[in-house]
Amino acid sequence: MPVAVILGGSSFAMLFLVIDSHQTEVPAVIIRFAASIFLIWSFGFLWFAANIPGRSADRQTDAVVVVTGEAGRIQRGIEVLNLRMAGELFVSGVNEDVTLEEFSSEFGVSPEFMDCCVELGFMAANTRGNALEISEWLNTKGYKSIRFITSDWHMLRASLELQRFIPSDILVVRDAMPTNARIFVLFLEYNKFIASMLATVTGLEFKV
Repeated sequence: MPVAVILGGSSFAMLFLVIDSHQTEVPAVIIRFAASIFLIWSFGFLWFAANIPGRSADRQTDAVVVVTGEAGRIQRGIEVLNLRMAGELFVSGVNEDVTLEEFSSEFGVSPEFMDCCVELGFMAANTRGNALEISEWLNTKGYKSIRFITSDWHMLRASLELQRFIPSDILVVRDAMPTNARIFVLFLEYNKFIASMLATVTGLEFKV
């Protein structure tokens, strides 16, 4: 009976063979596609890890901008001010409960210096928020160059986000604080960097 059905219905048999052929090919296609994506992702991660920025040379800029996070970032910003390599310091992402007096005391900045040369931003809660907050601050200043300070593992994504929102004629000098970031931190940051790149290319917003 199965033979009679197959012989008597050759068109059905051909359809069955096509479907069966597709069923055997689809998993292979998926595997090849997944393998290609993984290979591209892996080479991208190697590039990311090999291109983590370092400290910047002592170059003069109009202002120095710091995003809060790991220890040493704000201290570096204050050092740049003290060395007169920038005329003003902006710190983005400060906890809203921190007062100017507490900041001044914590980092050893005189009240006079706070009044003339230091400004705090309290609105940012993540890297994109930092970029928007810094952009809004720059719009009120008219500066044409900034030294941008964050941790080395964070710099590629943070500077990419920043340059999405600031005018293209503003020079950004990347001054990355060296860290001993764990491999898990680099993996996580690399995936966030990919999301930021996709947002830059497509105009779509990804939560990172």
